[in-house]
Amino acid sequence: MAKRTKSALKANRQNVKRRDGNRQMRSKLRGALRAIRASLDEKDVAGAKAALSATVSIVDKMAKTGIIHRNTAGRYKSRLTSRLQKASA
Repeated sequence: MAKRTKSALKANRQNVKRRDGNRQMRSKLRGALRAIRASLDEKDVAGAKAALSATVSIVDKMAKTGIIHRNTAGRYKSRLTSRLQKASA
């Protein structure tokens, strides 16, 4: 059996903590995306506009911390705003 050093054990604890936080943030993002897409599908433009700023904020935070890639964040924001513009037109 391999010897476990203190640093390896601490690194494992840190990885578990980071993974849980990243998982929560990713879940929060998916819920926000689902909500804004549902409001766009129901033609609720006012609700979608209200949810857009909060969703963009979540996307930016996740891109900043490296949970999602910055190009992915840009793609999410671009597609949401274009869908919102088409729905409001």
